[in-house]
Amino acid sequence: MDFNKRKRNEFHSYNAKRKKKEKLVINKSKNNIHTVATGPRKYTVTIALPGSIVANAQGLELKTALVGQIARALVIFCVDEVVIFDDSGIPKEQNIFERHDGVSNENVFFIHLLRYMETPQYLRKSLFPIHRDLRFTGLLNPLDCPHHLRIDEDFPYREGITLDSSLYPKVPKNCTLVEAGLRQKVLVSDRIKPGVRVTLFMKEMSSQKKYINAEVVSPSTPRETMGYYWGYTVRFASSLSAVLTESPYENGYDLTIGTSERGVAFEEIKDNIPNFNHILIVFGGLAGLEAAVDADQNLDIGGDRVEELFDRWINVCPAQGCRTIRTEEALLITLAQLKAIIMKKGK
Repeated sequence: MDFNKRKRNEFHSYNAKRKKKEKLVINKSKNNIHTVATGPRKYTVTIALPGSIVANAQGLELKTALVGQIARALVIFCVDEVVIFDDSGIPKEQNIFERHDGVSNENVFFIHLLRYMETPQYLRKSLFPIHRDLRFTGLLNPLDCPHHLRIDEDFPYREGITLDSSLYPKVPKNCTLVEAGLRQKVLVSDRIKPGVRVTLFMKEMSSQKKYINAEVVSPSTPRETMGYYWGYTVRFASSLSAVLTESPYENGYDLTIGTSERGVAFEEIKDNIPNFNHILIVFGGLAGLEAAVDADQNLDIGGDRVEELFDRWINVCPAQGCRTIRTEEALLITLAQLKAIIMKKGK
């Protein structure tokens, strides 16, 4: 065999091996390999943050970056609910959440961006009209949660948005079509109005028929049945007291934790954290939770007695080296400290 012919054979052999390797990598990407089922998880984690922390950021771009940083922290530590509360004590227009006129206060802006980022990319165009608040969201790092699935990823659950079934052929009378980011539309055996976000249990991932069959389930089902983290919900509270009293859970939060530089060092009480079903961790703004208590007309205590509102009043970073710890920094420090305890004590 001459030299040139041998070289050509070696080149073709190498090229074939490289293509085979690339093919294997592509096939791996079809599975959501970063998601691990931890087993059924009934307990929930709620974080409460004041909307005023966004007002302290200068300019729309920096405000957007701040919310993006917070959203990343929430999903890294598997937070199930985030509450944005008004710590100013100034009444706000109640219907402002329904407006899309380009004007948002800090609470609306905060909630708008958190909800946008939690939504899978293939649903955002349908659920979020063009708005000034979202101008710089393209600069943010993606959350890449388990429910932010690619088009070819096989997974037992998916998020989708209901469609107007009358616009599509051969849809059974009592069924609804859903866009779920797949190559085919999904068919569910429920009548649901168009434009509603739904969680789907995928009975199949592909079909020889026109549509894929699935079942609508509760958004908490992936977590409660298999332990998959399925993003966070966002609600607004008009005051600090509303954070505690307007819980979506039947019996409220059974473990509440307030954070402050004037709290008890976390190391001193970490072995005295009780079991819980629904934990709530509350953070203050630039002036702390004390200022939020003073501004809350529904509370009959002053800021000097704020610790009475919580089961635990903690300081997760004693002997800090700077005058203040920013709320977004305190969020990461606190959740990192509490992660192992939450997993151990949650029921």
